[in-house]
Formats: sequence, structure tokens, C-alpha cells
Amino acid sequence: QVQLVESGGGLVQPGGSLRLSCAASGIIFSNYAMGWYRQPPGKQRELVAGFTRSGSIDYSDSVKGRFTIYRDNAKNTIYLQMNSLKPEDTAVYYCRAKWIYDYWGQGPQVTVSS
Repeated sequence: QVQLVESGGGLVQPGGSLRLSCAASGIIFSNYAMGWYRQPPGKQRELVAGFTRSGSIDYSDSVKGRFTIYRDNAKNTIYLQMNSLKPEDTAVYYCRAKWIYDYWGQGPQVTVSS
């Protein structure tokens, strides 16, 4: 059974930081393109940051310089370090594992508000 278990969401003030984690089980981790997506209220789901299967990294322009994606292959886990958070970063954040099959996590809420 494939599971993507996310943690680390919550409420933070503007300028603050949060770290999201996504632990994968039931898949061969290295085969999958892993990434973070988000869906702001009333908007479409969008890529935040992700690893391609070749290992390169893509970032949305809106988070470059503020967010960092990294992975721990020994733990089958990816992380999203989010710094200098802004109210427009408020969204449900989803972990995704994509190869032949496409899996999504449950989506923790991140709220940036004073």
C-alpha cells in the first residue's frame, strides 16, 4: 500500500518559517519524481518545488530564494523548508510522487497571517 504522509503545516506569521515533510512508503523512492504542490483558496493547484527523475530541481518563480526542497533517500522523505513566508503562501500543500503511477498526500494546511 502506497502512502505519502505529510507533516509540518500550521499557522505562522508573515516573515516566519515552516518545514514540511513527506514520508513515502510502498514505492521505490528513487524511481519517482517527488515534489510539493499547493492549492490556494479558490485557485488551481500549482507546482511549488520538485525533483525530476533525473534529480534536477524546479521551483515556482514565486518561491525562488525563499523555499528549499531537499530529500533524505535513506528515510524515503522529502522536505520543503519555507522561509520569509507571505500571506499569499497560504494554501493546502500536497506532496506528489509521480512515475508510472501518480500519488498524492493528504495536504496539510499552511496559513500565513498576523
